[in-house]
Amino acid sequence: MHTGSVTTPFGRRPMTLALVRRQTASADIKPGKVVDKWKVFRDASAAIDLLGIQSNSLAVLDALLTFHPDNELRQDAQLVVFPSNAQLCLRAHSMAGATLRRHLAVLVDAGLIARKDSANGKRYARKDGKGEIECAYGFDLSPLLARSEELALLAQQVMADRAALRKVKESLTICRRDVRKLITAAMEEGAEGDWQEIEDMYVALVGRIPRVAVLERTAEILDEMEMLREEVINRLEIQDVSATTSTNDAHIEQHRQNSNTKSITELEPCSGDEKGEKPNLIRQPSNELLKAFPLGIVLKACPQIVDYGDGGVIENWRGLMKAAVVVRSVLGISPSAYQDACEIMGPENAASAVACILERATMITSAGGYLRDLTKRAARGEFSLGPMIMALVKANGQEGLQAG
Repeated sequence: MHTGSVTTPFGRRPMTLALVRRQTASADIKPGKVVDKWKVFRDASAAIDLLGIQSNSLAVLDALLTFHPDNELRQDAQLVVFPSNAQLCLRAHSMAGATLRRHLAVLVDAGLIARKDSANGKRYARKDGKGEIECAYGFDLSPLLARSEELALLAQQVMADRAALRKVKESLTICRRDVRKLITAAMEEGAEGDWQEIEDMYVALVGRIPRVAVLERTAEILDEMEMLREEVINRLEIQDVSATTSTNDAHIEQHRQNSNTKSITELEPCSGDEKGEKPNLIRQPSNELLKAFPLGIVLKACPQIVDYGDGGVIENWRGLMKAAVVVRSVLGISPSAYQDACEIMGPENAASAVACILERATMITSAGGYLRDLTKRAARGEFSLGPMIMALVKANGQEGLQAG
């Protein structure tokens, strides 16, 4: 390949170290390397944004490649093309001369071509006695051959990013539809809760969706939209659980009155509910809902509640909350006590508290009174599930060691 040594540009164009590095890399191409020039062009076209070039620059590159007689770029072939500006303008769709010169400079800066200027800046070829090109001055296509693997990787990256963006956009569209329709259903059917607040959160989140989709930003919006969908579903599920609890409690209470000589009021200390009064469980403004522990830790601390799950299995928070409803009835905790705990602690923490009470049932005289006390302390910001859960984890671990 007649690349020659490092050459400096003609006229006022400056020489830079970047040009030196690119010319050196082009001269150090693996012997015998061959690539399809149009495949390299397609890879460069796919990676146009990563290369920092425009479509007009690709049009000029396309025109330059047409002046290379072969369809392949070979390491041992002549890779310098030397068309005049007039010829280039015609093959670049009648591009203006000033525009042509600007995009030629862009291609050089992007490292896709290199200039090989003659002494007077003219483009031409000198042939030997046999008519073979001995030396040519113009635009060197060697950088395309040298960077063929790099351009292929860039093109693959662009294709992967486009596929990922398309998938994220589809997921966001579906998630957005789910949240919108769930909120509308909750409002139209009069579900309990501050649905206007959820509506405002949804509108604000939709307003942040970028007009021009970008993978990272769109993925962030998708994560937040999925979290909002989970919040909506959790609120609706809690109401379903509460409704189921009320229905089951009516049957359980009737069964207890018919079969037991002791009533619930004997199992649980009297509170304001039994007198028609609502206990003062208003959460202090500075007290946030308790942070829920990971489900795996709760189940490790309270393995007995698994027996009350569907099929003896608890796989998610919904399963734990269902099991807690059953355990609440078994322990004699009134519906109002459990509902207050859900409102103050949050449904996940209330279910976790019931699971902890079940583990310590033999040590607690009144499970309902104990839960009400925990709820009042949580309302004052004086209670955390952490010590109770970690103590049970430690106790169960020690029992396991002794049993082993």
